[in-house]
Amino acid sequence: MKRLVWTILFFVGLFWALATFSGLANRGTYESLILDFRDDVSSEQVNQQLGAIAQQFSVDPHLNSAFSEQDHVYVVKGDRQLLKTLRRSEVKELLEYAEPNYIYSLQSPPNDPDYTKQWNFRSINVEAAWADTQGEGITVAVIDTGVSPVPDLEQTNIVEGYDFVNQQKEALDDHGHGTHVAGTIAQSTNNNMGVAGIAYKANIMPLKVLAAAGGGTVADIAEAIRYAADHGADVINMSLGGGGDSKLLSDAIAYAHSKDVVIVAAAGNAGTNSASYPARYDQVIAVSALDSAGAKAPYSNYGAGVTISAPGGSTAAGEDGGILQNTIDPQTGDSTFRAFQGTSMAAPHVAGVAALVKASGIDDPDQVTKILYESSRKLENDELNYFGSGQLDAAAAVTLASQNNLSFRDFFRWLRHNGYLSLRFWFDGGVVSLTPKILMVVGAYLLSWLLRVYLPAVWGGFFTSGLVFGSAGLFLLRGLYVFDLPQWPLRVAGSSLPELGTAVQGSNVLNPITASVLIPFALLALLLSHNSLKWLAFGTTLGVASCLAVSAVLDPTMAWLGSGAIARSYLGINALLCFILAYLALKAEAEGV
Repeated sequence: MKRLVWTILFFVGLFWALATFSGLANRGTYESLILDFRDDVSSEQVNQQLGAIAQQFSVDPHLNSAFSEQDHVYVVKGDRQLLKTLRRSEVKELLEYAEPNYIYSLQSPPNDPDYTKQWNFRSINVEAAWADTQGEGITVAVIDTGVSPVPDLEQTNIVEGYDFVNQQKEALDDHGHGTHVAGTIAQSTNNNMGVAGIAYKANIMPLKVLAAAGGGTVADIAEAIRYAADHGADVINMSLGGGGDSKLLSDAIAYAHSKDVVIVAAAGNAGTNSASYPARYDQVIAVSALDSAGAKAPYSNYGAGVTISAPGGSTAAGEDGGILQNTIDPQTGDSTFRAFQGTSMAAPHVAGVAALVKASGIDDPDQVTKILYESSRKLENDELNYFGSGQLDAAAAVTLASQNNLSFRDFFRWLRHNGYLSLRFWFDGGVVSLTPKILMVVGAYLLSWLLRVYLPAVWGGFFTSGLVFGSAGLFLLRGLYVFDLPQWPLRVAGSSLPELGTAVQGSNVLNPITASVLIPFALLALLLSHNSLKWLAFGTTLGVASCLAVSAVLDPTMAWLGSGAIARSYLGINALLCFILAYLALKAEAEGV
């Protein structure tokens, strides 16, 4: 009975979700409709139906061009109501489809002269997002070193903030960091000056918590968060961080979240495998940094706590690889355009896109966060969680936020396109290639079945453990980024024997030494005389045979050997040798030799 109740509740929930789903497709504008008649419909039938449509609706259907007659593509002036009526009328039986004749327009880049240097905006696909929103009506609190009114912020609306360092209303910048961050979010755009901003019609609320030297206290940061939440901020950006968990700060974040504020923070620049605080808190979006090639920036924190990645730049090879915005020279206070690097620069990209999403009508911060995650560009084999949910995509996020009139077919297509119909996506987010791992385990058991005549009727725990260790390992451990521990112990624990050679480095490339018959041979030589552990060696040898065989077919990439025929042959031969070795050892065991 309980199972029946749960089944009913599941289907009720599923149908409710589908019925209330608002859609993923961005609604366009149109003034006419397209009528595409089936190829097997005669010209007489088409003309008859067009005449009936013209008479009934007082419209004038006509060929789209001189080249449309063969395909029976006609255009008729009409709106959504006419489209619905036509789709329900008798003419629908003769149509391939009737759909809006959407109006597309040129996507012109901003006229800011140095916009061409902002590779970071193109990498997040922001121009397509601007067609729908520029962040109107949204206020982004910049909790930083303050914001100074540089020339390329003159058209940006800066609302009243507060200086918690000097205890005054005017929160001017004496460092340059905060003004730079504010520029990424909302630099004045299309003003024929300098560079552009992501949500350039949003409001900026400057809250100074960091002094000229760049340091500030948790108490000031917590007060600034509460101030932002109480004074109308929709988004908070914190391009700051450090070590140490603070209850005061955690409570302030929870308070702002309860007031529907989206909170974004930099993951940190220490190059370690965990995000710093406050990015580590559950209700904060922790942002790691990408360079201009889309790779993890060398300084960026990664792993535990990282939830999404965005451009942070790398100036190692020059300023062209950095994030360019208008800021101040801290020595003189004068306006300057400078390229910075850091997760401090990555975070405001996410804050700016969060403002675009909020301006699209999404109020709930958890929903905004979900949209940012689901719209991000997923990356395969993110073994060390460099990128979190993926790389920020402004256009996809805004499209997802402004969804309307979606059919189930569109929804299904969107699910498939974004990987949601893939078991691997739901199971482990792409950290582990699930299909090969399952094949390796299944393959190990199939090889055992082939040798069943030499195996005992009841397999012991040592043998089955060896099958798992040799074939796939406890691979689910690889995806754990919850703890501030070095990741290599989890990777080692989650690796099969052939993967141990590169587990610490976080690479999928197999080492020819561990991915061979050598270690199974050594295990059998050492453990063959032990009553229990010999079964571990037997199982491991068969597991390694399966792992190497599957790898030879699906992913033969090996250190020094590449991924071509040589690597495939090497893996295949060693898989065969492992199976023969297990066969000989089990046969000797069965015969009591």
